[in-house]
Amino acid sequence: MMTPTDIARVQTYLRRLLGSDRVTLVPPARKGMSVEIAVQDEVIGTIHRDDEEGEVSYAVNIIVLEEDLPPAPSASAPPRR
Repeated sequence: MMTPTDIARVQTYLRRLLGSDRVTLVPPARKGMSVEIAVQDEVIGTIHRDDEEGEVSYAVNIIVLEEDLPPAPSASAPPRR
């Protein structure tokens, strides 16, 4: 479970790493739910805290929906250079 301090620290790190203040960590609405990662108002994934033998890490899971992707190039289109 991530504390409010964890959330603030990881958010600061991700904003610096990704070069964008638009990245926001959204605390869970209910206990036991995941912390969400949002860019502006769009949730793009979740983050989980792992504490194994005293070593803490945070795992980021980013979800990309097929419907959000640009159209695939047609098979007959020549490759871009």
